[in-house]
Amino acid sequence: MQEKKGFSLNGYAVFVILLVIAGFVLSQAATNNINIATVIVAILAVLAIPGFFMVQPNQAMVMTFFGSYVGTVKSNGLQWTIPLFIRKSISLRIRNFESNQMKVNDYHGNPIEIATVVVWSVDDTAEAFFEVDDYLSFVNIQSESALRNMAISYPYDQHEGDEIALRSHPQEISQALKEEIQQRLGKAGMKVHEARISHLAYAPEIANAMLQRQQASAIIAARSMIVDGAVGMVEMALSQLSAKHIVELDEERKAAMVSNLLVVLCSDKSTQPVVNTGSLY
Repeated sequence: MQEKKGFSLNGYAVFVILLVIAGFVLSQAATNNINIATVIVAILAVLAIPGFFMVQPNQAMVMTFFGSYVGTVKSNGLQWTIPLFIRKSISLRIRNFESNQMKVNDYHGNPIEIATVVVWSVDDTAEAFFEVDDYLSFVNIQSESALRNMAISYPYDQHEGDEIALRSHPQEISQALKEEIQQRLGKAGMKVHEARISHLAYAPEIANAMLQRQQASAIIAARSMIVDGAVGMVEMALSQLSAKHIVELDEERKAAMVSNLLVVLCSDKSTQPVVNTGSLY
């Protein structure tokens, strides 16, 4: 079912017409010149009064006639339509939905806690009213279902190369979540403007273990950077010593020097040098 424009007239213009009709009927009654046409006009004017309704900004009025959808009125202000039309108001304003924190398993099977905030609005009033029983409940349930399905499709942390993860790629995850929710809510005439993760954490039972894992990964990455820098510094020291002919070292002494420099540069604590005051060897 697709939305279509419903029949309505400017309510202020119709109100003026009814005032003119009322004045005409009263003038006829004052002169005792009432006939059948005047009575019919008066009855029609009275019956037309229930046809007035007000449409607020960013709201719409869905109209039905004996169970059939006849259209939607979105024009703001006082409107008039056929009094037999049943009218129901629906908001077109942008709304927020914040899901509850859910415990799910990520792509690697790790239990995590996750929640989302969805910004949405009604795009097709006919679908929102007639395709689902309660579109507000539909938004809530389908948003949480989409979040759960998206969470199990990605890992919590990035482990390999350019792998997209929940924690390290917020923009990509938000776009994927928005598309997942829009696919579900589009059936009910909803438009998803934005969807973002509002809460993301490991479940309490594995939080400490995963924290240690993250700390270990950070330490390994830092050590790798330190080693790369230390090797470069040792290589530069040996090349400059050789180029400037400061001292000539054989392979055994070079190996000892490299070992000592790497210990000094890679150690996480201050080293205590031992000064040899005797001979070079």
